[in-house]
Amino acid sequence: MNQKVLIAVLIAILIAVPVVSRTFFTVHETQKALVIRFGKVDVTRNKPGLYMKDPLFAKVRYFDSRLLTMDFEPRQILTGEKKYVIVDSFVKWRIDNPLTYFLATGTGLESEARKLLEPLINEKLRGAFGDKKIREVVSADRVIIMKSITKIANEKAKKIGITVVDVRIKRIDLPDEISESVFKRMRSERLKIAKALRAEGGAEAEKIRAEAEKEKRIILATAFGKAERTKGDGDKKAAALYSQAYRQHPEFYAFYRSLEAYEASFKDQKDILILDPNTEFFKYFKKMR
Repeated sequence: MNQKVLIAVLIAILIAVPVVSRTFFTVHETQKALVIRFGKVDVTRNKPGLYMKDPLFAKVRYFDSRLLTMDFEPRQILTGEKKYVIVDSFVKWRIDNPLTYFLATGTGLESEARKLLEPLINEKLRGAFGDKKIREVVSADRVIIMKSITKIANEKAKKIGITVVDVRIKRIDLPDEISESVFKRMRSERLKIAKALRAEGGAEAEKIRAEAEKEKRIILATAFGKAERTKGDGDKKAAALYSQAYRQHPEFYAFYRSLEAYEASFKDQKDILILDPNTEFFKYFKKMR
């Protein structure tokens, strides 16, 4: 009896395990799920947790709820100048409504989402570039263009259960046939700007040099005048001292001046003077005898 009960329990367990495993399913934080029964969506599970389903006829389809990246092949787009540029872009997106997404794609595969999303982004890029110049699409205006495209594309993408988070351009190239002409024009513009800057710099340099020369002349004239005044004051004081010394000691003053004359005359040993011994110049030489 005990053996029969044990066998029955084992059989029940063997039957229950697959039934339980087919009844319960788990939705993780990075997932959203649809329960499909008889080919139709029975229930949507957008929050993580443990759920139950029909173990026999229901199946679970999981969808990635994380931010996804879709790269597009570079394509030629016509600008407002009727010139082509090669645009390499990508889009950041995620599945917000798995039911709408599943019904729109038919399979829920990313490859099917690409078939719907790529033409949409391509259409918005062509529309945005169609009224812009090349200079605008390669400058800071590109950020504004991308924000506008993202907003418009997101409104359309919601109809297929997708949220477009961001549309970005990785690179914009010019076709070979127009690259050279564009570069020549840019080079010509830069040379024109450089020439104007050099001319402006030359004029400014001449102005600075003229101002410096003017200031130099003013400084030299002021210094010369000050020097002349200082020299005049010195000569005046020297003359006053000489006069005062002469009045106090005329004889000593004459002697001192004679010594200065001797020193200046016989400074170099090679100096030769031819004078009459009785001249006034040798007055104090005679007195020293």
